[in-house]
Amino acid sequence: MWFSFWRSRDRFTLDELRYFTEQLMIIEVVDDVNKDFVREALRSIAELITYGDQHDSEFFEVFMEKQIMGEFIRILKISKHEIVALQLLQTMSIMIQNLKSDHSIYYLFSNEYINFLITYSFDFGNEELLSYYISFLRAISGKLNKDTISLLVKTEKEDIVAFPLYVQAIRFAFHEESMIRTAVRALTLNIYHVGDVHINKYIASTPHDGYFLNFVKFFRDHCIILNGMVSSTTESQSPEPTSSILSAVDEVEDNLYYLNDVVSAGIPNVGMLITDSMLKLLVFPMLLPSLRVEVSDGKKFSSVTSLYLLSCILRILKIKDLANIVAAALICSIEPPNGFREDHDETHGDSHVDDEKPSGNLNSSNMIISIPSLSSTSCVQHSCLSSASVLRDALISYITSGKDMQVVGSLSLLATILQAKELDESLLDALGILPQRKQHKKLLLKALVGEDTGEEQLFASENCTLNDCMDGELSIYLQRLKDQYEVSCSYQEVGKSPRIHRCLVLDALVSLFCRKNISADTLWDGGWLLRQLLPYSETMFNAHHLQSLKDSYKECCSQLAEEQRGSWPDLLIRVMCEEWRKCKRAIEASYPRKEPKSMLFPTKKSSSSDVILTESSFAAAAAMMYERVKVFVLLYQLQIFIAGRSLPDQLPILPPADFREISRAKSAGLSILGPKLSTEMNLVDSVPCRIAFERGKERHFNFLATSMGTLGWIILAEESPHKPGYGTIRCVAPLAGCNPKIDDSHSKWLHLRIRPPTLPLTETARNSYNLKLKPKLLVDGRWTLAFKDDEACRSAFTMIHEEIDLQCSEVERRLKPMISDDF
Repeated sequence: MWFSFWRSRDRFTLDELRYFTEQLMIIEVVDDVNKDFVREALRSIAELITYGDQHDSEFFEVFMEKQIMGEFIRILKISKHEIVALQLLQTMSIMIQNLKSDHSIYYLFSNEYINFLITYSFDFGNEELLSYYISFLRAISGKLNKDTISLLVKTEKEDIVAFPLYVQAIRFAFHEESMIRTAVRALTLNIYHVGDVHINKYIASTPHDGYFLNFVKFFRDHCIILNGMVSSTTESQSPEPTSSILSAVDEVEDNLYYLNDVVSAGIPNVGMLITDSMLKLLVFPMLLPSLRVEVSDGKKFSSVTSLYLLSCILRILKIKDLANIVAAALICSIEPPNGFREDHDETHGDSHVDDEKPSGNLNSSNMIISIPSLSSTSCVQHSCLSSASVLRDALISYITSGKDMQVVGSLSLLATILQAKELDESLLDALGILPQRKQHKKLLLKALVGEDTGEEQLFASENCTLNDCMDGELSIYLQRLKDQYEVSCSYQEVGKSPRIHRCLVLDALVSLFCRKNISADTLWDGGWLLRQLLPYSETMFNAHHLQSLKDSYKECCSQLAEEQRGSWPDLLIRVMCEEWRKCKRAIEASYPRKEPKSMLFPTKKSSSSDVILTESSFAAAAAMMYERVKVFVLLYQLQIFIAGRSLPDQLPILPPADFREISRAKSAGLSILGPKLSTEMNLVDSVPCRIAFERGKERHFNFLATSMGTLGWIILAEESPHKPGYGTIRCVAPLAGCNPKIDDSHSKWLHLRIRPPTLPLTETARNSYNLKLKPKLLVDGRWTLAFKDDEACRSAFTMIHEEIDLQCSEVERRLKPMISDDF
């Protein structure tokens, strides 16, 4: 009897569901006394209905029989406590998300119960309540299909006149809380991808199409915020924290991915509306004018930010018209816009958007576009700066004379345009970046179908004029710049071939490879672009190009010769082998190795001055070695490529030499793997010395400098008391970079700088440095050895130089095929 009394109640029963339902029905007002019970009843009903959907259909039959949805609405109306409204929203979300039966979903969505909850006047000042409300809306959208969505709309004569779910959701599309914005975007995409014709018509009609315009404005505001952050990194002494810029970049790219998902839903006219808004609100008035070489103090966007945003827009937004119109604008000349918008500054942070639509036109006071006539001078002598108002030439100018970030940005934009599948090839040709394989394919196709110009151009491309080569698509988009967007657009007679433009791009890339103030990573980006444009041919290279590349290569050879006798010769070949594989993989890849956002973070190019000025000279020397090796490897591979040879997988160097029969290492009995601590060695060539690693604790050692192949060591061995002439190795340091120096005041003292045995600058560390993360500080080691007399000190000094010379000579021997290679 007592056991039966204390037995736990089975909660998942029909009686339990009826009990809570009946208790709710007798409640006339929700007050402080019963609010907790009401909340518990709502929560329990959600659990019971979810359980019944999976185990017993009678649960939902009771739900319908008792009209519990109506009770929910009544409870909401008689309640003055937000905690009840919050629980009701959570209850509905749980039920909608977990119900699998189509019959159950149809019932919930019918009878206007859901629409009543959607349009109910909740207190959205309560952030928790708003969060539950948005979750409720998103749960509904997850169950939408062509059948269920019709239950949530109101129609008149087959036209939808109300869709509360969509209208209420987009009210919060630009909320300050990112989680709410994300939920609203997911909800709208669920609606767009239902694919209902009537729903699509409703969404694309006025005033609901204003949502897309407002979203572009919202995107523009975030672009302005990002520009302010990027400008502070390039102009001020206190750069914006990297995390802040990365967050802004993520927001910008997320917005673009969302717009692309919207376009992919295929709603009629929406893609065109987004294209027009993007062009009229951002691209034409802000981004394209900022690419001009002439720098204006009133310019709102930096060139780097504009290059990044254009790259992202073209890379992420897969809209044919947008890509082609932007590309068409790049071959045009843009005059300084008198009507440039001044209502947005770089620190603008208000995300408010209004319903104002962009003006239907951009008149001549805002932008003037024309296609200039080309100079009759040769490609090599052509100066991009003289026609920098042409945006294509402005991009080329950034490559030839811009800063590192501008070079990266220009290369990134050209690479993005090159890979845009939506772009017409005639526009690529006009920009000078149509790959030769596509040119030949295009002309061959024309010749095969019997077009006279195709056969003529195939065999006499030098004599082809731009008018002959210009396809209908190019003319159409140039005309649209004038007609649809009403910009003042006129293009004069052009009498030269697109070959001129291709030659200009090639000139710029060759010039880039000869620049001294550009980081190696940026040069690799240029190498990738060159390989894409001219994958298997040297026909476009003239004598000037070849000589410029050869001169730059010879200078790199001289720099590499310095590294062979620098601080890291023992690791030079290993670094070169690694960078050879990376460079080959980078320039042969189908896509650029870096994302566009990398241009927002300036890269540091190491130079010889860094070695002099920094406290850790070994770390600076390692950074400079990496830079020099990367540039050398790139130029060497370009020389092979231009010569028409295939790139080998491995570095083309000589194998290691045989172990020398007569050497200090062999006399000391060292293993072929090198000296190991606590192992025995012969002290025959060593020199006794003293050193104090701690103050007041001087120790006696035998000093030996030795080398094997490209490796070398400084060894301190402690003489064995039981075996004369032998000792135990106690200290080992790299020989390279020790820079021995006899003290000026004490001729028995020998000063050595001790280098780390491994490279302190790994790829990860270099990338972290470029992102302004705090690098680990390194300090050079220093030893001072005291010998018994001047002769012993000079003997150790001479020994070091002899072994360093042997070590460096072996490095030079192995790398000789690369440095002496005549292309």
